[in-house]
Amino acid sequence: MGVYEGRRAVVVGGTHGMGLGVVEELLAGGARVVLTGNNEKNLEEVRGRLGPDVLAVRADAADLADTDALAEKVREHLGGIDFLHVNVGVSEFATVAEADEGSYDRVFSVNTKGAFFTVQRLLPLLADGGSIVFTTSVTNLTGSSNMGVYSGSKAAVGAFSRVLASELLPRGIRVNAVAPGFIHTPSGGFTRATDAERAEMERIGDEITPMKRHGTIAEVARAVLFLGFEATFTTGVELAVDGGLGQSLQ
Repeated sequence: MGVYEGRRAVVVGGTHGMGLGVVEELLAGGARVVLTGNNEKNLEEVRGRLGPDVLAVRADAADLADTDALAEKVREHLGGIDFLHVNVGVSEFATVAEADEGSYDRVFSVNTKGAFFTVQRLLPLLADGGSIVFTTSVTNLTGSSNMGVYSGSKAAVGAFSRVLASELLPRGIRVNAVAPGFIHTPSGGFTRATDAERAEMERIGDEITPMKRHGTIAEVARAVLFLGFEATFTTGVELAVDGGLGQSLQ
């Protein structure tokens, strides 16, 4: 029997990168999984790769109609949720002086509004004793240049997670977050960056991270699932998975 046998999981933002890594670990452990994405090409690739063991749903986290439809699909497919991973996020480079309203609205609509209302709509399906894990970011702590809007959006998600941890104590639901640093993913965490910008960010990331490397998708997935299933006396925590970057080790 797999370690997650009989568990029902939803991964919001699970078609690629860290989210997909979490999905693959859940499936390998025997969980039933619903995942979401907003890119039809990525969704088709996941359906072909993972087969009938997973339900892949197109849903824009910033669209409440999509979120309501997701809740209904989860109810029909799983009946309830034991583990919810909220892994939505987009980023755009701009200093505070340069950022425009359109960029601000895009980032906050997905990262903050999307995360908040996704959990709100799925809460009635979450089983007592279950768990939620959000993805935030090391930029909550580092004050990185050009990342003001993104950092603010993810800091808000960290605040949501702590409030939810308090509010859901009566139901025995634990709520935590992982805060990744520089991680090797297809987009490098910068969805609108050019290839040259990503290459430069990779160089900088290896240079400024105390462990002098990027993390792997597997390392983040293990942290997510530790908080989700094993850390049974832990709630309200934001766990850094960043090679020491946010801990002032150098």
